[in-house]
Amino acid sequence: MRRIYLVTHAEAQHHVDGLVGGWYDSELTERGRVQAERIGEVLAGRIGAGAVEVYSSDLRRARQTAERIAGRFSVGVQVDARLRERSNGEADGRPQAWLDERRVPLPEYGDRLGHHDGPAGAETRLELVERLYPALDDIIRRPVANQILVSHGSASSYLIAAWIGMPMMSTDRGFFPLKSGSITTLLRNDTHFSHQVVTLNETQHLHDL
Repeated sequence: MRRIYLVTHAEAQHHVDGLVGGWYDSELTERGRVQAERIGEVLAGRIGAGAVEVYSSDLRRARQTAERIAGRFSVGVQVDARLRERSNGEADGRPQAWLDERRVPLPEYGDRLGHHDGPAGAETRLELVERLYPALDDIIRRPVANQILVSHGSASSYLIAAWIGMPMMSTDRGFFPLKSGSITTLLRNDTHFSHQVVTLNETQHLHDL
């Protein structure tokens, strides 16, 4: 069986400050660092002594989360910039209200994946999935039974879509809302080769933090 533990990075400073995330390279808060340690504890309990690989977006908030998790297994973190969140261009790092005032609403119909939100330099959702799908393909080609991927909210949602085989052009409407510090467990069943979502957006390990 192949298990992938998809982790959404822990609480970051831009969450507290009300700033747009995206490619803005904020760090974990003190609470976020404690959350990351707790995530590591949970995953260590589930994986035990099995071989494990840890992958992460190259943005600090994800990398810092991944490093604390990887420390539980005494392994390094393999950084992949393709696991980044969707860029909001010039809006990244600005107050969320600044983006809200300028965002071009996503249409209900039409080219939703190719839609541009407005801020200069922002990625479309199509550009996001076009880098995430190959990234996941490369990771799951590795012959390791347990893999931990630390990414971001929107990016992780599309990674789930990639895992279950959703055609790239069908991701324009599906979405899995994931909270910071959540764990989603993906399983490849070797009996009938299905790609399963065993748990989604687990956050109970954070309730007392």
